[in-house]
Amino acid sequence: MSPPTNTAAWLRTPKAHPFTIDTAPLWTPSESEILIRNHAVAINPVDPSIQQRAWWPLNYPTMLGQDIAGEVAAVGSGVTRFKVGDRVVGHAVGMTSGRNEENAFQSYTILSTNMASHIPEGMPFEKAVVLPLGLSTAACGLFQEDFLNLRFPTEPKTQGKGEALLVWGGASSVGSNAIQLAVAAGYEVYTTSSPKNFEYVKSLGATKVFDYTSATIVDDIVTALSGKPLAGAIDCIGPPATTPTSDVVLRASGVKFVSTVKPRFEAPGGVTVKSILGTTLKDNEVGKAIYEDFLPKALEKGSFVPAPEPLVAGRGLESIQGAVDLMARGVSAKKIVVLL
Repeated sequence: MSPPTNTAAWLRTPKAHPFTIDTAPLWTPSESEILIRNHAVAINPVDPSIQQRAWWPLNYPTMLGQDIAGEVAAVGSGVTRFKVGDRVVGHAVGMTSGRNEENAFQSYTILSTNMASHIPEGMPFEKAVVLPLGLSTAACGLFQEDFLNLRFPTEPKTQGKGEALLVWGGASSVGSNAIQLAVAAGYEVYTTSSPKNFEYVKSLGATKVFDYTSATIVDDIVTALSGKPLAGAIDCIGPPATTPTSDVVLRASGVKFVSTVKPRFEAPGGVTVKSILGTTLKDNEVGKAIYEDFLPKALEKGSFVPAPEPLVAGRGLESIQGAVDLMARGVSAKKIVVLL
């Protein structure tokens, strides 16, 4: 039997289009790393943004992609949590590490063990792969000490203390994860979406949902929060949503802090707004708290649902360019996925 080979969707130069499908090294996992044979990858808004504008510093030729689900093909030294053949989902962090072995758009990818989780036997890879970047970004904004610093989620969920959390953009990938994480940590979630997604965000555990197009939305949320301490807010959309999110936080009683997915926003006086980089949990206790301590058990129990729903846009690395182009045009309450 011949040894496995690796293939990748390469960006040979900045702004190259389409990706070049070609061979890549078959990576070897080091200590606290696992090698994954990818069965599904997901597309995020950052992927077409970087391909089209080359605004993030990368060493070309390179690859993109952060969300993978597949089977463990090899384990590094000292790894006991995973074994060859395990079904896993994980966050590939090559965008910030600069290591091509940690990018998703290839047949085999290296994951850090604290950024990977077992998935239940009955869960399809395309279902699980919607999680990583949205989950990590939400977790960074909610639980890191220099952000909202909320209680960690637990399974079964933590008993609440009556605090509320505002999640602006609850039907987005980050919002879908933020709602569920906050509920599991014992917070009541007040969120926004379009009316067509009201039932969807409620199904994830939101206590109250508001139409983000309403001219009175800030007043409506502030009124609904009357007498309830606010633990802060996470803006899952970025400008222009950061403005009303900050206005609610300013006027409500509680923590005057907004975690946001987009940078470059001038906060109103009295409110702190800080931009999230969704890979930073790999370097602190939040990565382990989410991917090791919480997610495997929550997925197995069915108390945490991979969301939003996958939209399969093809099979094989050759389908990635079409999927990235589809993401550039925009989707609602769906996560674009390619099967490998």
